[in-house]
Amino acid sequence: MQGKCSIVNYREVTGASHSMRFDSDFFRPDYLKIQNQMVDISSHTLEGHGVVIRHPKEISRKYVDDGIAFLRAQNVRPMSVDLDSNAVFISAEDAYELQNNALNRKDILLTRTGANFGQCAIYLEDRQAIASSHTFIIRSGNLNPFFLAVFLNTRYGKMLIDKGAYGGAQPEVAPSFLYQIPVPTWDALPTAIENAYLRSHGLSQSAKAKYADANAILLTELSLADWQPKPQHGSVRRFAEAWSAGRMDAEYFQPKYDAIIAAIRNCSGGYDTLGNLVSMRKGIEVGSPEYLDAGIPFVRVSNLSPFEITEEKYISPDLYAQIRQYQPEAGEILLTKDATPGIAHYLREPPPPMIPAGGILRLCPNDDRVNGDYLTLALNSMLTRQQAERDAGGSVIRHWRPDQIQGTLIPILPAAMQSQIQGIVAESFALRRRSRRLLGCAKRAVEIAIEQGEPAAIAWLEAEGADSH
Repeated sequence: MQGKCSIVNYREVTGASHSMRFDSDFFRPDYLKIQNQMVDISSHTLEGHGVVIRHPKEISRKYVDDGIAFLRAQNVRPMSVDLDSNAVFISAEDAYELQNNALNRKDILLTRTGANFGQCAIYLEDRQAIASSHTFIIRSGNLNPFFLAVFLNTRYGKMLIDKGAYGGAQPEVAPSFLYQIPVPTWDALPTAIENAYLRSHGLSQSAKAKYADANAILLTELSLADWQPKPQHGSVRRFAEAWSAGRMDAEYFQPKYDAIIAAIRNCSGGYDTLGNLVSMRKGIEVGSPEYLDAGIPFVRVSNLSPFEITEEKYISPDLYAQIRQYQPEAGEILLTKDATPGIAHYLREPPPPMIPAGGILRLCPNDDRVNGDYLTLALNSMLTRQQAERDAGGSVIRHWRPDQIQGTLIPILPAAMQSQIQGIVAESFALRRRSRRLLGCAKRAVEIAIEQGEPAAIAWLEAEGADSH
């Protein structure tokens, strides 16, 4: 940050804050510098571009096994909507009550509060989905929606959003502030950004299809490819079963869980508990006072997906040096145990410096009967998701205990089949890398346009983006 203070007159306070804010955070010199840059390159506010921001309402809802996709803040990641990790669904009746929250293709979702505050992406799915009240639905008016989504993800866009944050532990932003965010007006760059975004999306869809193929091999081998839980209203159990499980509630003894366990036990290659296949180490909590805006990434549950690790909170290099023993290593699997239990991410290559939070376990495979890619796919599959759903307790924040995780059953497919899965997963991740690179190029092109002008940005994007064809 350049400069330690800002001098602003009363007219700037009333014209810029929209809530009579005159605190130093709102008028930070770096924020004002970006505002001035936007003025210099002929920008208009979101309101001036005819953008509409909708704040979804909330009702008391109950998730169902199969229904209408319900997108929460954790499903919105920078420039991508993640419908695969921790997907939840609501009934058609609840979706009707929330019809004003319904998403259209090319709507932009922006998280308004919580751990993922300020992240946004464009919705490009054709299936029906409902947005939660922790997001805003943005309709781009006369702006190209792909360009707007990318602009809001640049360092300039993110700082303009961050400027309006209020609240300490749970930052929020209001539509009245967002409407005043300035966005540049260019002729040719928005179309170039759209083309890059759509190419990236195509690669991402191909990657998803590949991963689905790998998952289908697993489920087909267990005769679960077309499995759907059958509606049953009761289940009779012996007292010994309840005693052994330490549970006697109806939720734990749903027949659908029996079907999954039976299929795993019938696997042609056998099965074992996760605790016999890996060693486990916990992450660590450093406490929110240690969070920084830059430094060594502190990876929380909300940052983890099967396909990527996002960065949001950081710790100092000095603190990292003190807790260096928590640094993950290549070959480990990071697995969430709290809040959204059962998300696994395989570290194929040596990861950069990072520290996983206490809600994440580090699994180190130690059995030659399973390879890392296959084990990670099994952990992310319906098989483990159903076991985590059965085991995890907690009404507000769900917790999957380490002893329950150790007892999770994992099918062991024949080595040749695991190698086939491993190869398909590798192809999927190669496609994802190309997709992410294109999005990164699109974002950088917008930043170059702000810094050097539109022609320089288009020339750079044409040169760099060609590598991702």
